[in-house]
Amino acid sequence: MERKRNKKGKCFLAAVIGLSAVFAPIVSSGVSAKETIDPYHWTREDVSHLSMNTQNTAPTIQKDELIEITSDSYIWDTWPLQEKNGHPAVVNGFKIIFALSVPKDVLPGKRHDTAEIHYFFSKDGKSWQSGGPVFKDGEALGSRQWAGSSIVHKDGKLQIFYTATGKKGETQLSYDQRIATATATIKTTNTNVSFEDWSTHEIILEADGEHYQTSEQTGPQESSYAFRDPYFFQDPKTGEEYLLFEGNSAGTLEKRPYKHEYIGSSKFRQNHVIPDGSKEFNGSVGIAKATNQGLSTFTLLPPLLEANYVNDELERPSVMVKGNNYYLFVKTHSEKFAPGLQAPEGLYGFTSDSLFGGYQPLNESGLVIANPSDNPYQGYSWMVMSNGTVISFVNYVDVDGKDIYEIGEQSPEYQFDHFGGMLAPSLKISITRNETKILHEKKQGVFK
Repeated sequence: MERKRNKKGKCFLAAVIGLSAVFAPIVSSGVSAKETIDPYHWTREDVSHLSMNTQNTAPTIQKDELIEITSDSYIWDTWPLQEKNGHPAVVNGFKIIFALSVPKDVLPGKRHDTAEIHYFFSKDGKSWQSGGPVFKDGEALGSRQWAGSSIVHKDGKLQIFYTATGKKGETQLSYDQRIATATATIKTTNTNVSFEDWSTHEIILEADGEHYQTSEQTGPQESSYAFRDPYFFQDPKTGEEYLLFEGNSAGTLEKRPYKHEYIGSSKFRQNHVIPDGSKEFNGSVGIAKATNQGLSTFTLLPPLLEANYVNDELERPSVMVKGNNYYLFVKTHSEKFAPGLQAPEGLYGFTSDSLFGGYQPLNESGLVIANPSDNPYQGYSWMVMSNGTVISFVNYVDVDGKDIYEIGEQSPEYQFDHFGGMLAPSLKISITRNETKILHEKKQGVFK
């Protein structure tokens, strides 16, 4: 997602330019000792090891060679319907994907102001048919919906987790972000997929101000606020079920302490100057544990990862298990790194032999996939499938050296012409312990 300033001056992830019917209350206690360990700190020293090379730089996207899966809408953040184990689901022969969407007459940089979730289905997993909006008008919470994840239960029911942004019916856009859920029956025919018998939509997680910053704790000098992008994860080692999400370290700017571990080793700190403004960057990857089988009540846990003094927007986190290791992935923009850090728009990752703690950055810095230097905004919102296939969408291409804010100052015609708003060619990566590399490009819209 992208950047838009509200009246407080905060830079939010809005566009760059421009299972029962009633759920129980949110649970916020009962955390085990194993789940209260300190988060891993992604450090300035880690990022200093970053270098772009053939193993982590994506091929250049040729937008004119790609095919849109819908002709009347833009799509961006995309995710598949998954089994609880993380594998893409197949329902009566159909694969189903979800994506944020707006009509094509919406300026790309304004798309997050009116985003809603659409779905698409396919029998071959290559050609996709639009099913339209997932929710009927007025059913979803918030004034618009941002990214989430979707699973299918053993009884065949769909459960979707999504970000409810703003307040329903508001006359002026607000940026409150809460995590919501609802369930539905999946109906299929030989040629169609639809969702029926929706449960009541309910908020299941909100920032608590203790582990995760609330919007009220966010000062005007801070560039981002987030409590969004839920991702369902069932731990294959324990069977426990969780939601990961993007957040910020809790507390006001004045009360958040400095810690040496935010920066790096004592040797690195001796010669490293921390630029002014670095304290304002406080991105985190949050986690909450399910406390009922219907996945409607959750306990907020401390963050898995924090990026204080490093980055303030760790979007759409996800986790997978390969061998004995956990692999945690996030996406972020180049301008979301703190002053003094140079890093590309890309997919970043970390690995540990435990879900809680012990993470280390993949490839020393964390960088897994970067946009090429001459096309720095060509793709975004990468999501790693369990088989190493990585999906994303086409963002802005061939922008002639303009940065993301300069793109927003261009004419509407320029912005429409250079924005993709479609599925990008998928990539295949290999993952070997703490190292990854891009193996090859796959066809557009391939999830397997």
